[in-house]
Amino acid sequence: MSRIWLVTGAGSGFGREITRAAVAVGDTVVATARRTPALDDLVSAHPGQVDAVRLDVTDMEGIQATVSDVIARHGRIDVLVNNAGRAHVGAIEETTDAELRAMFDVHLFGPAALIRAVLPDMRARRSGAIVQLSSMGGQMSYPGFGAYSATKFALEGMSEALAEEISPFGIKVLVVEPGTFRTGLFGARSASEETGPYAETVGPTRRMIESNVTTAPGDPAKAAAAIVTALDAERTPLRLPLGADAVEAILDHLDSVRAEIGAWEQVARATDLAVRTPLPCTRGEGRPWSPLPQSR
Repeated sequence: MSRIWLVTGAGSGFGREITRAAVAVGDTVVATARRTPALDDLVSAHPGQVDAVRLDVTDMEGIQATVSDVIARHGRIDVLVNNAGRAHVGAIEETTDAELRAMFDVHLFGPAALIRAVLPDMRARRSGAIVQLSSMGGQMSYPGFGAYSATKFALEGMSEALAEEISPFGIKVLVVEPGTFRTGLFGARSASEETGPYAETVGPTRRMIESNVTTAPGDPAKAAAAIVTALDAERTPLRLPLGADAVEAILDHLDSVRAEIGAWEQVARATDLAVRTPLPCTRGEGRPWSPLPQSR
């Protein structure tokens, strides 16, 4: 049976290519954007398969109304793709509260509201998938990307918990971590007011963004195909880095984290109480309960 997708930010970049990839396999896509004329060509090219809907992911009331309307008209939502987003560049000291909150509204609070809206129906049907467009910046960060990465780190932390919460209901979670792709992300960016002290650290990032719009190595169409492949797999991964640059950067980062923990392991372990009381085990997995995520 063909699926019903709800894709945010479908007017450009990954959202547009995910829409095309979904209709290519015979599915129907409710493609959303803040400005629906950006979707006109998709609707014309795929009559009956693309339903254009206006949606601002920072409009909490609009999110619930949109999801209710889609379910009423299409019967269900099988795949939610939280794709809408934008970039921001600026040193942490340069970034204002308003700029930081605006990024979290788009990258965290909007997706969270959409998840809450679609889950009751998915749980009732014991089926569905939630795709979270994160970034390799959700695993590491660079000078000037602190605000952007903060939102993606938060999205990934939420998604990791979500995956375990809803897997008993047959619902998948896929966190996508692209590297640099030729999308409109860096073109539709905000920037904090530049100050002198960070010219050497954040300056190269600002210049990289300017050139990256036309030189990024990633192909969004291939990324969309990879996402469909991962969703259709018997064992969909929780995280899917996309692009050789993302794979290499994330693996290097994980190696660096492991090396640093190893160097300080004795100091870290020595902070336990002298007399240790065994902690209760949960979930029948034979491992102690901890408020922190367990290793997989």
